[in-house]
Amino acid sequence: MNPVVRGVVGRIGAYTAVCTLVVFFALPLLWLVLTPFTKNPTYSVRFSTPTLGNFAKLAENPQVWPSIRNSILLAGGSSLLVIGLAALAAYALSRVRVPGRDQLLYALLLLSSIVTGTAAMVPIFLMLFQLNLIDRHTGVILVLTGGLLPAAVFMLKDFVDGIPRSYEESARVFGAKPLQILGHVVLPVIRPGMATVGVWALVQVWGNFLVPYVLLANPSKQPAAVVMYTFYDAGGQPDFALISTFALVYSIPVVLLYLVVNRRYGFSFQGGIKG
Repeated sequence: MNPVVRGVVGRIGAYTAVCTLVVFFALPLLWLVLTPFTKNPTYSVRFSTPTLGNFAKLAENPQVWPSIRNSILLAGGSSLLVIGLAALAAYALSRVRVPGRDQLLYALLLLSSIVTGTAAMVPIFLMLFQLNLIDRHTGVILVLTGGLLPAAVFMLKDFVDGIPRSYEESARVFGAKPLQILGHVVLPVIRPGMATVGVWALVQVWGNFLVPYVLLANPSKQPAAVVMYTFYDAGGQPDFALISTFALVYSIPVVLLYLVVNRRYGFSFQGGIKG
């Protein structure tokens, strides 16, 4: 075959494969956007006369808005705790020479990846039961924060490592105390990293089903990820009108937060200051 023809055929094949993958990943998003406005929605993506009837049906469900409020409480509380604790731990691990520091960090990251919530749920449940934290949002926030902290510390440490020590030394010369150095020198520089970790933590908590499902017994305290499970009848048939509409409403806060943070700080997983 002529090399030119072979190149054209290969390029066409590559473009076809890319277009197929794009369609494959775009169909679920298209379903999410179109189905809430479709009368009698099904599994398939259909273009029809838009309707707001599904939103009216969703508004009549008494569990919807309290569940979103609970999701905001859990995600917001966990994100704030993760950001605060991870920033302190990352600064300490970056600046204090502890024997086996890097090995400890990698071990925590590895264990947090291997020992997932499913494997650790029984001991976690027993521990919270003894602490009288079952069916409390505080217990869920603490469990979710503990699971996210190793990865958050690992990400933020890279940002702290990129801060020249001369910044802190200059602050010490002018009489700044350690907490003042942390608050006025370190934290402003790693703010983009904290924003990245915050959005990442919020997304992880926002879609978490297992932990609140096991630890929260009262339906009024359940977040949206668990309440969505109730949009199935006794036979396991989904209510597409509620599921599709609730999924769209449920995704809006995270998308808006991502756009706001990305516009203000941008997203990066590597820190550093270029001189």
